[in-house]
Amino acid sequence: MTIKFFNDSERLGRLVSLMLSGAGVTLSIFFLTLLFAIPLGMLVAQGRMSKRLPVRAPVSFYIYIMRSTPLMLQLMFIYFLLPMILPFRIDRFVAVVFAFSINYAAYFAEIFRSGITSIPLGQYEAAKVLGYTKVQTFFRIILPQVIKRVLLPMANEVITLIKDTALASTVAVVELMTIAKKQVSSSSSIEPYFVAIIMYLILNGIAEQLCKFAEKKLNYYR
Repeated sequence: MTIKFFNDSERLGRLVSLMLSGAGVTLSIFFLTLLFAIPLGMLVAQGRMSKRLPVRAPVSFYIYIMRSTPLMLQLMFIYFLLPMILPFRIDRFVAVVFAFSINYAAYFAEIFRSGITSIPLGQYEAAKVLGYTKVQTFFRIILPQVIKRVLLPMANEVITLIKDTALASTVAVVELMTIAKKQVSSSSSIEPYFVAIIMYLILNGIAEQLCKFAEKKLNYYR
């Protein structure tokens, strides 16, 4: 390996600065995906548990498609093939956020569904006796317990999401991995990959600590 950055503090500083800008795009994809995927996942979970077949069947099929095909393939379909059907072209960044959101919503939906179905029926009956409506029962009694129960599998998905943002480079969105690849290509050195590894480790470490903090805050639901 040719050492071109680690023995030159000025070049290393420029490299880190470039890759930090890419990390900003990575974080944007990450937060926007969570912003859209979590509420969508909750809605999909409700549809998946519906007693009405016309609602449950298409939702179940959507979950099956999202979980059975690679995220990269879904991303390429949305960016390259969908514009052939639509009368307009989709922006690269928008395509990435959209693909990630509908993909992760399917996984979140199954996690939420498992959490909701794990709540004893007695709690619903007790809430009904106390005069709670279905909406009040869900948001005041059921949802806080569900959040506690699904926090660990959700944390695993969140960490996976940070790593999956590298797939945005498939459609040339300039995020962390895209910049690392360009720098490796232009410098003929793999040092940028080491910097990328360190940055991913830091991002995942922060996400893991935030999940642990949230878990401690919810310890009163046992």
